[in-house]
Amino acid sequence: MKKGIHPNYHTVTVHCGGCGNEFETRSTAEGESVRVEICANCHPFFTGKQKLVDTAGRVERFQKKFAKQIAERKEKQAAATAS
Repeated sequence: MKKGIHPNYHTVTVHCGGCGNEFETRSTAEGESVRVEICANCHPFFTGKQKLVDTAGRVERFQKKFAKQIAERKEKQAAATAS
């Protein structure tokens, strides 16, 4: 193997922003810690629980964009049930 071309492989601490879990692993990432949004302890695939992960307010932007249509739909449903 050639010398000097391989990255430094060292121990890092991984910190999950979703559940606060911390664990140690080895990585070539620079620094002594790595922050992740979601880990195996809180990921829906591994836990079997569905969890809404809203990145950058996507749900709020969707609701704001279609608020008028949603309000009209609710009014029509209320009028239909009142009749």
